[in-house]
Amino acid sequence: MAEPHQQATPPVGRGTGLVHQLRLFFIALQFFTRLPIPRWVGFEPEWLQRCTRYFPLVGWVVAWVCALVYLLAVQFWPHALAVVLSTAAGIWLTGAFHEDGFADVCDGLGGAVGRERALEIMRDSRLGSYGVIGMILLLATKMVALQALLPFQVLAALGMAHPLSRWLATCLIWRMDYVREEGKAKPLARHMHGAEFLLASLLAAMPLIGVWALGLMSWQRIVMGALLAALAAAWLARRFQRRLGGYTGDCLGAVQQLSETAFYLGALVTLPAWWGP
Repeated sequence: MAEPHQQATPPVGRGTGLVHQLRLFFIALQFFTRLPIPRWVGFEPEWLQRCTRYFPLVGWVVAWVCALVYLLAVQFWPHALAVVLSTAAGIWLTGAFHEDGFADVCDGLGGAVGRERALEIMRDSRLGSYGVIGMILLLATKMVALQALLPFQVLAALGMAHPLSRWLATCLIWRMDYVREEGKAKPLARHMHGAEFLLASLLAAMPLIGVWALGLMSWQRIVMGALLAALAAAWLARRFQRRLGGYTGDCLGAVQQLSETAFYLGALVTLPAWWGP
């Protein structure tokens, strides 16, 4: 994962102005994706602590890239293959950052070990049996669920799930404590202010409202997807609190991955007749 540019920063746009907010978004984009950012953005350590509000907006960008790859691929290849290529594009774009976190959490919490040992396993760069099995099952579930959707619904689901799952990860930053003395996510481990969390919430909600307004998916399926995603995130957060006493950067990745997949499953739930289509 590329490190933010360590260079002198021009004084223009600091504070709460639009240029400064744009800087924070670019810092978040570079931290969580491979995409380059303009050189004028610069870098200051405190910006990493403030950019969490834009994690759902990074999800917008990842969703657009995945949707574009799917839209192009489905013109030439079967629907299932287009889903695989779209998923691969998302993994490449993020450098498997979140998938790696999910695998580490599977390894760390998969066995009956204590807190310190779990943290030690999660820091280990080697992948264990729990991590391998967890990643295979997660990716298989994600791709099969997307394949079961209609093509236009795939685009809608990607557009909703990526921002929402990243917002659910920010909920851990908002409400829980970071448990390591140092780590990749340590610069981000500052409790968010209410206004910052509200902005992140709005950025996560906008795609859901937009998809419903455009009639791309029924509100019942959107609600079911969001509900399952939230339940998956809440279940993980509870386990993290009980086993670790808080969260790590790997925990954020695990929440993003599991809640994204849970959203796709929720959107596929067969609803009873009284609940709607």
